[in-house]
Amino acid sequence: MQRAFLPLFLLTVALSGGLTDVQAAPLTPRTLAKDTIVVRLPNQATLTLVVRDAAQLRQMKNYQLDSLTSRLAGYITQAETAAKTAKTDQVTLQFYPDKDQPGKNLPEQIRITTRKKTANTNRVDVVLNKTFGVTVTTDEDGSKSYNKAEGKSKEQRQAKADSTRLKQFENKRSYSNFIIDLGLNALVNQENRTAQGTREYHLRTAGSRYFNIGFDWGTRLGGKRSPLSLALGSQFAFNNYMLSGNNQWVNANGITSIEKISDGRQLQKSKLATSSINVPLMLHLKLRDSHYKPTFRLGAGGFVGYRLGSHTKIKYLTDGNSDKEKEEGRYNLENFLYGAQGTIGYGSLEFFAKYNMNDLFKNNAGPQAQVLSFGVRIF
Repeated sequence: MQRAFLPLFLLTVALSGGLTDVQAAPLTPRTLAKDTIVVRLPNQATLTLVVRDAAQLRQMKNYQLDSLTSRLAGYITQAETAAKTAKTDQVTLQFYPDKDQPGKNLPEQIRITTRKKTANTNRVDVVLNKTFGVTVTTDEDGSKSYNKAEGKSKEQRQAKADSTRLKQFENKRSYSNFIIDLGLNALVNQENRTAQGTREYHLRTAGSRYFNIGFDWGTRLGGKRSPLSLALGSQFAFNNYMLSGNNQWVNANGITSIEKISDGRQLQKSKLATSSINVPLMLHLKLRDSHYKPTFRLGAGGFVGYRLGSHTKIKYLTDGNSDKEKEEGRYNLENFLYGAQGTIGYGSLEFFAKYNMNDLFKNNAGPQAQVLSFGVRIF
């Protein structure tokens, strides 16, 4: 694959109180406008300056044109070097002369894209101040063709969007997210240590809902393009444990148990509800595609929390009439919570799972079981 060069055969500089646009373009008769100065160099290159009026011309001494041309040549060399070892057919490098030397009236941004057009052709696109200039094509026989950019192509618009997303990503080392978790609860590792012996209790799946709302604050770990970040959160969680069948949560003689109703009432709903505040600490891996759009995400970590309140609620039918009963209480629930949690997602879709490592109830004071919550995360 031959090297593709961008000779500076024409440099058009538009000035308006500062260097706002620089383009490389082929010299045509139409280029030689009224306010145009053409300088022919010994190497047959031509330097063309287009100015609005004589006053603008007098300001030329304030601009570092020699620095711009030398920088452009160096940038093209770097792009060609990178293209030799690249595994893809296209390599884009971005440079920021104005940031490197503030106050020198240099371009804000120069983007150079080297791409393999066909099996026998190379192409180099040079973008200065986000405006495309000239496309240089070098064929195997050594001939070159120059095509002046006419408007913005789909590739040019894509390159600009990619640059904007990359810049936003690099500059945003810290972030905050408002999150909502919607899911279900399940009791796992059950063991009932009462006089009735070991027994499993089943929750009504659709009614045992989990709801969580809160904020996450994160910071990137490593370099400015690192996919790793560490996030600390503050969240409020609400858990419902709805029993199946005609069963009810009962707290008697210091023991919380599940008993079957036998007084003629037909339960429509029977649940234990808790609320808690939790503080998660998560390590996140967030990958991006070639256009710097978020793709695959993975998070893992743990949490600690404290139970704020709890109550039971039943809804039943008696003699054809519907009635409700609600009772506040602690129900021998553990006050302090801790466990592990994780997330996995792609694009705008993300799922979560949360596992309480301590039991739902205090030891020997209720059915021994741990809570597993899972569902979808909205942010």
